[in-house]
Amino acid sequence: MATQRKKPEELRSHRWYGAQDLRAFGHRSRTLQIGFAREDFAGKPVIGIVNTWSDINQCHAHFRQRAEEVKRGIWQAGGFPVEIPAITLSEPFQKPSTMMYRNLLAMETEELLRSYPVDGAVLMGGCDKTTPALIMGATSMNLPAIYMPAGPMLRGNWHGEPLGSGTDTWKYWAELRAGRITDDEWREVEEGIARSFGHCMTMGTASTMTSLAETLGFTLPGAASIPAADSNHPRMASYTGRRIVEMVWEDLKPSDFLTAKSFDNAITAVHALSGSTNALIHLIAMAGRAGVKLKLDRFDELSRKTPVLANIRPSGQKYLMEDFYYAGGLRALLAEVRDLLNLDCLTVNGKTLGENLEGVKVYNDDVIRPRANPLAKSGGLAVLRGNLAPDGAVIKPTAAEPKLLKHTGRAVVFRNYNDMAARIDDEKLDVDANSVIVLQNGGPLGAPGMPEWGQLPIPKKLLAQGVRDMVRISDARMSGTSYGACVLHVAPESFVGGPLALVRDGDLIELDVEARKLEVKVSDADLAKRRAAWRQPAPHYARGYGALYAQHITQANQGCDFDFLHAGAATPDPEIH
Repeated sequence: MATQRKKPEELRSHRWYGAQDLRAFGHRSRTLQIGFAREDFAGKPVIGIVNTWSDINQCHAHFRQRAEEVKRGIWQAGGFPVEIPAITLSEPFQKPSTMMYRNLLAMETEELLRSYPVDGAVLMGGCDKTTPALIMGATSMNLPAIYMPAGPMLRGNWHGEPLGSGTDTWKYWAELRAGRITDDEWREVEEGIARSFGHCMTMGTASTMTSLAETLGFTLPGAASIPAADSNHPRMASYTGRRIVEMVWEDLKPSDFLTAKSFDNAITAVHALSGSTNALIHLIAMAGRAGVKLKLDRFDELSRKTPVLANIRPSGQKYLMEDFYYAGGLRALLAEVRDLLNLDCLTVNGKTLGENLEGVKVYNDDVIRPRANPLAKSGGLAVLRGNLAPDGAVIKPTAAEPKLLKHTGRAVVFRNYNDMAARIDDEKLDVDANSVIVLQNGGPLGAPGMPEWGQLPIPKKLLAQGVRDMVRISDARMSGTSYGACVLHVAPESFVGGPLALVRDGDLIELDVEARKLEVKVSDADLAKRRAAWRQPAPHYARGYGALYAQHITQANQGCDFDFLHAGAATPDPEIH
């Protein structure tokens, strides 16, 4: 952290505004054209507010107002706010997957901050892939930046019972397919499950990633847990605006607080939260932008010694993010595992993580469990390896039926999503409760875009028998709000010839979570014969962003980032001509 404050002439924006030449004349005159006075911007930090608001993104529906509240804080602290819209990644609507466009938003964020007269940035996001994308781009640019999380929506309600977004969608969809609720009841669930703006209020990917942003030091303390509709949220937005101005004068950049230790803290938080499996991919990509080489094995090392303390659905049975906030929020949970954290890591408020945890309390020890009464002693997430996943796969053990964590069964294989959709409910499908459902071609290239298909549906005839969980394996991802014995992110993916592509109906597959093993019981010789007969599928895209994506995307164990964003010298600032 810089010990001496910058002078106005040392601001990056001074190169645009401060020179006495024709080009600077144009910059000043066009700013005056908007209606600002010279005193509004001269010698002040220019703060870019990267806003991912959109009519198609319900999670960010309040961002128009929150941007104004961020601006209020920036003005109060003596800065000059400039709101800059960026592509929105709306989880329910964008196809084939928001994951395909995460890197596009990351690139846009980096280039916006580089190409405009910006001294610092407020990053406004919350919906799943938005958090890692904004942080990846800001990290690569390495200007002072602070993240403003959208906050979780209010809990849902149906017949007096709380509803959790995503989690109860899957639950009641299964009940509808099994004939145990009516179409009218399903419609009532639909109308009661999302009651306000804000992202998912389960411990899904959105709440996981905003919590990790805070753990990494990218938000103000306590910011990630505040419900979007709570009056503390707009106050937090204004505090964020005030703080970024000071960060610019201090020259406090992502490279000053994103370290191997801070990423270890984030991994520990994932496990204590029993957070989304998607966190593995995003943290690896985020770490790569910070120059930290993060391997899957590190997740497993920390998993084995980190208790699960957050009793929040889908791993928990009852509570949602609103309850988590009232119980003390993320800071209270982190305080419970402070002995497992690197407390000397710096954060955006200029204090260490340890300082930010001082004095916090847990107000409901059933929501945030004490160490003596954890939801699970370890294993919020587990990394699996074996001949079916030589580069790794992941499972969330706390969201699965315990009896399935050590299981061997016959494979029922679907070549792709359409094949599965066409046959999964066929009464003639040769499947029983002990079978292992396998989906191929759901990965970064195969789907494309690695969609959240990993919570593969239970066949209808088994639902009618009362089956609610089975071992399911794919190279796809799973919504953080989902649950079940779902093995995900199998790498390398089947589309590029990974072993998953070679599995056939009837093959025995062994899952042993305690031993971290995922094996197909087929000899090496037989697998070699199948590999020799395998043919690479045709690419999905011949042009445009899809073609660029296909040429440069890495596999799940490498973070699914673009390879060229981790190579070459740092990009310099543009010349001002």
